[in-house]
Amino acid sequence: MENDFEKVAMRVSCVSILANGVLSIFKLLAGVFAHSGAMISDAIHSASDVFSTLVVIVGIKMAGKASDKEHPYGHERMECVAAIVLATVLAVTGLGIGYTAVMKISSKEYSQLAIPGLLALVAAVVSIVVKEGMYWYTRAYAKKIDSSALMADAWHHRSDSLSSVGAFIGILGARIGFPIADAIASLCICFFIEKAAYEIFKDAVDKMVDKACDDAIEEELRHCALEQQGVLGVDLIRTRVFGNRIYVDIEICADGNESLSEAHGIAEHVHDAIEQRFTKVKHIMVHVNPNH
Repeated sequence: MENDFEKVAMRVSCVSILANGVLSIFKLLAGVFAHSGAMISDAIHSASDVFSTLVVIVGIKMAGKASDKEHPYGHERMECVAAIVLATVLAVTGLGIGYTAVMKISSKEYSQLAIPGLLALVAAVVSIVVKEGMYWYTRAYAKKIDSSALMADAWHHRSDSLSSVGAFIGILGARIGFPIADAIASLCICFFIEKAAYEIFKDAVDKMVDKACDDAIEEELRHCALEQQGVLGVDLIRTRVFGNRIYVDIEICADGNESLSEAHGIAEHVHDAIEQRFTKVKHIMVHVNPNH
């Protein structure tokens, strides 16, 4: 499973780097030649995607390392660290774009602002199509392998798509007689970027602090245990998300008159059944209580 996880993540990341690299250069040139601050800001956002994907690659590579003496539970949380770094970079990028926009708006010298050319509009449309496509492509694989870092990269694509929508509106507004619209569009881009950064950061932190699984998953785990022969009830179940994997502690009850060997056999059946049915479960501890 770990090898498939890493192969899929690396393939998606390479596609992302190639697409973002070409797109950021195209948008930067379009922004410069068409005199559009919004498109230049959008190009910077796309360029930051290249860096963020490199962070994702490093995080996934480290998360895929086998357990060792110093890290007996594995390295899955390194992927969460990568997602947090990505969120931080995304937030800083957004603040930089927002600051530049605020300076232009507060200057009140709107008549001196350059009117964006038609090329900037074309670049915005191309960016919306490409980045939205990259979002759905990356999101599909992120859900398939349950990768928080890859999902963070997908949302980075979506934020870029939304910022391109803002850039298109701003550039169009500037071209029809409202020069300040270009700067306002950059400010809107800042908002979308910060929102995406917050959501990425929150998801990564949840996976770093042993957040429990959803109630639905815990209920499925409970039913799986109860289906096993010899299990008379489930007294307690605890789960914690560890990177993209799950750890489970469960207390079942069995006939108190059974031998230790028989109780151990029941616990093993529960252990094996849950690990086979729930591929995300990395480790499960089963405790047997006597039924009174």
